[in-house]
Amino acid sequence: MKVVGIITEYNPFHNGHKLHLEATRETTSADGIVCVMSGNFTQRGIPAILDKWTRAKMAIENGVDLVLEIPTLFAVSSAEFFAKGAVDLLNSLGIVDSLCFGSESENIDLIYSIAKILTNEPMELKMIIKNEMDNGEPFTKARSTAILKYLLNSNSSLNKERILPLLNSSNNILGIEYCKNLIKTHSNIKPFTIKRIGSSYNDVIPTSEFASATSIRELINKNVSINELERYIPKASLHILTDILQEGYKLPSSEEMFYYIKYKLLTNPTLINKIPDVIEGLDNKIRKEIINATSLTDLILKIKSKRYTYTRISRILCQFFIGFDGFNIIDLRKCTPSYIRILALNSKGAQILKLIKKNSQLEIINKPPKYINDPMLKLDIQATNAYSILNPQIPINSDYIISPIVNFKK
Repeated sequence: MKVVGIITEYNPFHNGHKLHLEATRETTSADGIVCVMSGNFTQRGIPAILDKWTRAKMAIENGVDLVLEIPTLFAVSSAEFFAKGAVDLLNSLGIVDSLCFGSESENIDLIYSIAKILTNEPMELKMIIKNEMDNGEPFTKARSTAILKYLLNSNSSLNKERILPLLNSSNNILGIEYCKNLIKTHSNIKPFTIKRIGSSYNDVIPTSEFASATSIRELINKNVSINELERYIPKASLHILTDILQEGYKLPSSEEMFYYIKYKLLTNPTLINKIPDVIEGLDNKIRKEIINATSLTDLILKIKSKRYTYTRISRILCQFFIGFDGFNIIDLRKCTPSYIRILALNSKGAQILKLIKKNSQLEIINKPPKYINDPMLKLDIQATNAYSILNPQIPINSDYIISPIVNFKK
């Protein structure tokens, strides 16, 4: 069986995701699709608008065959570590032939070329990055500027207009990181990319039927009618969303994390220093601003700067809320996932799972065992319990209670 892997958040599943799935099957000629998906918190440092089991159900209803969870350690991290965890997980399955990701660019050769340069950074590139950071640029922007300068210096056939959008677009950046990790791990998985169409990743207002997940979340949070949402969300997803909202499903909000974060900061001020990205006096800035901040958004806006972007601060505070401070995150990030956590599957997914059992050395988990030694899995369970504070439909210790979603309909 020819299997393609995809890396997602599905927050929530929308028309663009459906288009990506269809194009993925066509482009890779795959017989089955394995999706590795973020759990209850996402890469930008916000709680998912729907819990991981509901989002996994949407994925299966729309054509994914098997949904596995990306460990929280990686799911709520920078693009670099998010990609590492996701690619390591796909590699560990032992049955994935290709990886297909969406990007603003459809030029896989250029994406892969940049990934190769970043995997083995030449000294010239390192020096340009250092100079940019010394001038006060945040790492992400410094690296983008450095890559642009390096490529233009070393390849006269390239032009700025072609490279710059690739380096400054969210999905392109993730695509580069995916390819970097394929190269680093000497993976046999072949990368493909599908051009992303419609609204930009960060657009808050829908501009076409292919609206961004951000704009769709805005609409859902405003309690717009289901009729207004049906333009942007596939029928299968819409039915699931309609059913849970009618049952009184309470959508979680990032703002509800604020007072828990404030309590932790005021009662144990040094805990924030255990978050790896809290460096260069950022801890003092956070402790100072929490005193007068009136909301999470207000706190982030007071802290953010040229070097520390809104998303980076949001992710740090989300990690603090979940409890990353209780784990040795730096060492854990060097590890690969030691388990395969199933969230949902269909009949073809069950066939894929049989192949994984034959080809992978990792433990396959439907529900975690009562006693857990693996700190990465402990953090997943802690994240779900933190999410249960924001989403009352998800009881504490749901990981021990809720089984994977199974859909064996023809």
